[in-house]
Amino acid sequence: MAYALYQIIVILLDVLWWIIIIQAIMSWLIAFNVVNLSNNGVRTVMVALDRMTAPIYNPIRRVLPDLGALDLSPMVVLLGILIVRQAILPPLFGLV
Repeated sequence: MAYALYQIIVILLDVLWWIIIIQAIMSWLIAFNVVNLSNNGVRTVMVALDRMTAPIYNPIRRVLPDLGALDLSPMVVLLGILIVRQAILPPLFGLV
């Protein structure tokens, strides 16, 4: 039962990882004007990604210093996911 819970948590962390990666790539495509927010599909995807990640980013953004256009909160979250997945979960579930 514990291993099933471990697998569910790992899958959810993987999904969150990919959501953050997709959001970063989409923001780069928008910044370099490859895709445009005037397209309804692009805008819908970006709004959905922002709504999924904003609750995670906002507490981190309050702690990190303001660096202008450079937002380091996705990197902090990705690092946190990596730490949780590889250093915290295996000992917690006795998989070391």
